[in-house]
Amino acid sequence: MNYDIYLVGVGGQGVLTIAELLIDAAFLQDIPANYYPTEGMAQRGGFVKAQVRLGREYAGPNIPEKGAHLAIAMERSEALKAVRYIKPGGDFVLWNDVWLPTAAMLGKIPYPTVETVSEQVLQAGARLHLMERSELPVYQGAPVADNVFVLGAVWARTGLRDELSAEALFRAVEERWPKHGERNHFALQAGMTRKADRAGAEVKP
Repeated sequence: MNYDIYLVGVGGQGVLTIAELLIDAAFLQDIPANYYPTEGMAQRGGFVKAQVRLGREYAGPNIPEKGAHLAIAMERSEALKAVRYIKPGGDFVLWNDVWLPTAAMLGKIPYPTVETVSEQVLQAGARLHLMERSELPVYQGAPVADNVFVLGAVWARTGLRDELSAEALFRAVEERWPKHGERNHFALQAGMTRKADRAGAEVKP
């Protein structure tokens, strides 16, 4: 089955790392996969997006509007850029992190509320999965990597679970960070076993 994933966020959040782990897991299962990253002007804080297309031997670099089965947004304002790509019935995961641009900090432009993002996702006919930084677990006294934690939660609560196995994701994580295998294994497992989204349940259309 073809499965398209659209990821957005800002530099420094590990958006491209999530995409690369998805690709690595797909290759471990001999699933055809294509990966198209885009980075903004700034290495840290600039807009970042990635498109991952699973199940096709050959796939163009652009997921069409309303064509993504899954969208992962690692920052609230950047999430708005992904809404038009999610297909009706798809899964939209929002890691409700806030990285205020300079103009917003100076009060020159408004910063979207989580309700604004939620409303647009629901209007697109997608299922919203909302995650908060307060959920991030601690391992040996320090918070785990949020992108690995989010990846685990994405796998557990979306259609990604039908495309990639947990074993392949764990192996991809362990091969990427052989010196920090236990910490990242814990982060991925914690995401997979996290409780329901904010308000006790997934937000659905």
